[in-house]
Amino acid sequence: MRVRVVFLAVCAVVLTSCGSGKNVVKSTPNKVVLESREEKLPEVPQLEQIQKPILTTTNHTEAYIQKFAPIAVKKMHEHGIPASITLAQGVLESGSGRSALARRSNNHFGIKCHRGWQGHSVTHDDDEKGECFRKYNYPETSYEDHSQFLLTRKRYANLFRLRHTDYKGWAYGLKRAGYATDRKYPQKLITIIKKYNLNKYDRIQPDGSLAAKTPSYKVSSHKVQKGDTLYSIARKYNTSVKKIKEVNNLESNNISIGQDLLVK
Repeated sequence: MRVRVVFLAVCAVVLTSCGSGKNVVKSTPNKVVLESREEKLPEVPQLEQIQKPILTTTNHTEAYIQKFAPIAVKKMHEHGIPASITLAQGVLESGSGRSALARRSNNHFGIKCHRGWQGHSVTHDDDEKGECFRKYNYPETSYEDHSQFLLTRKRYANLFRLRHTDYKGWAYGLKRAGYATDRKYPQKLITIIKKYNLNKYDRIQPDGSLAAKTPSYKVSSHKVQKGDTLYSIARKYNTSVKKIKEVNNLESNNISIGQDLLVK
């Protein structure tokens, strides 16, 4: 009798090992019991849609732009920030969505916690070790917070006087307002916009149609040289001292060598 029980147990083990991996065999001295084991699905990263290249391109930056251009255009119509600027900042600040801060925290614009932030946060080494950065559940939230960050701070107020097609004015204005410490920040944004033709998104209408091109609005900058004054610069670019001060948010006529001034 004992031999028969052992034989049946061995058969049961062999049969169940050939079946689904979802069952576990548990044997006792007198019987064989099959217990159900629940399989756990692997966790999916929140930024998986960025990590996987879009089928139409193998370029990470192009894939990033394709993914987030609709969001940038939506925010442009809601808040008045050029979609080209938002996308260029996202590309530059997040490494096209591949930076550690973007992957870990969905923070695509390098926005730090700052006073009053009540959301989630994460520590990240930047200008200093272990700085506090904002953390979001979704990348889309990062885009909205980027808009609110610019809207709710007085130092960016002059930017919203510019047209949303004036991406050069916005690029230089962001640097003057203190968004970044990199002296070449405006040039880097403009280079990205030109390389990927991002200014085309600035002409997309709320209904998705493409607006007709308007005459270009020439925007240029002047790097202050030794001997320059606001008056001499104004004469050179056929503008006025008052206009230069207004555009550059200057409270006095004092300028310094190497300073970038927006002139129109």
